[in-house]
Amino acid sequence: AVPFSGTIQGGLQDGFQITVNGAVLSSSGTRFAVDFQTGFSGNDIAFHFNPRFEDGGYVVCNTRQKGRWGPEERKMHMPFQKGMPFDLCFLVQSSDFKVMVNGSLFVQYFHRVPFHRVDTISVNGSVQLSYISFQNPRAAPVQPAFSTVPFSQPVCFPPRPRGRRQKPPSVRPANPAPITQTVIHTVQSASGQMFSQTPAILPMMYPHPAYPMPFITTIPGGLYPSKSIILSGTVLPSAQRFHINLCSGSHIAFHMNPRFDENAVVRNTQINNSWGSEERSLPRKMPFVRGQSFSVWILCEAHCLKVAVDGQHVFEYYHRLRNLPTINKLEVGGDIQLTHVQT
Repeated sequence: AVPFSGTIQGGLQDGFQITVNGAVLSSSGTRFAVDFQTGFSGNDIAFHFNPRFEDGGYVVCNTRQKGRWGPEERKMHMPFQKGMPFDLCFLVQSSDFKVMVNGSLFVQYFHRVPFHRVDTISVNGSVQLSYISFQNPRAAPVQPAFSTVPFSQPVCFPPRPRGRRQKPPSVRPANPAPITQTVIHTVQSASGQMFSQTPAILPMMYPHPAYPMPFITTIPGGLYPSKSIILSGTVLPSAQRFHINLCSGSHIAFHMNPRFDENAVVRNTQINNSWGSEERSLPRKMPFVRGQSFSVWILCEAHCLKVAVDGQHVFEYYHRLRNLPTINKLEVGGDIQLTHVQT
C-alpha cells in the first residue's frame, strides 16, 4: 500500500543496497518520492528522491533537516515512464548514495547528514509497489509502519543467521551472497485489481553473485494471472545469444531468445521436443545491447505473458500451454551475467 513507511532495523550501513520495484501509475498524480529518513515524521530526511512528471520531466534530490529543506539538486532527465514498471536501486556508500534506474547509473547524491541516522524508508506518490528488498552485509529486516502490508498472514523474517548462511534451493554460488529481505510483493493486473500473496509463495530473491550459468530455479506456485518474474543482468560484450525459458516438465512453455547475430528476439514453445512456430515481430528496435545492463519483467495474465525490457513493453506472447500452475521452472542461459532474479 502507498504511502508505505517501514523501519530499517539497525539503520543504514555502508554497502547496503536497497531495491524499490514497482510501476508508475498512468493516471493519477505527477510525482512520487522515495525518502530515507529518521523516524516517521518526515522532518529529517537524509535523502529525498523525487521524480516529477512536470515541465518535460526531471528528478529532484534534497535533504530536510528539522523541517527545513536544503538546496535542491535537479537532474533534468526523466528515466521513468507513466504506466511502466521500474527497478530502482540505491547503493549506500561512505560518501554518497548511488542511484540505479533499470540497471543504469542515474545519479549520485553526496551525503549532507550522516547516513547511519537513517532508520526509516518511505515511498509515496503516484506509484504501485511490487517489492522493497535489502541486500546487506548483515540481515536487517524492514518492519512495516502500518498494518497494510498485503499478506494474509503476518510476515515472518528469518532469525539473524549464525555461522554459515544457508543457500537458497537450486542455487550453488561459488561465494556466499548477502541476504536479501523481501518486504512487500503485490502485482496489479491490467484491470487495476490488486492481488496479494501469502508468505507460502513469497518471491524468491537471489542476490549477486549467486548465479551459476546456466541458471535454473523453481517458480514457487507456478504461473497464474498477476504473477511476475523479474530478471536483471548484463549482456556480455561479445554476446551472440541468450535465452529465458519457462518450463513445464520436459516442455518449454515460453522460450525467449534474443539473438544478436540475427538482430531478433525469437519467441517459441517446445512440446515433446518439437518447436512450434516462431514469433519475431517487435514494435521497435532490438531492446538488448551488447555490453549493457538490462531488466526483463515478465507478467503473466490469463491469456498471455506481457514482457517489458528496461521499463518498455516489447511484446505479448499468448499461452500455448494453458495449464499455468505446471509452468514452474525458470531456466536462463547464454551470453549474459545475471545480477538479480525474482520468481
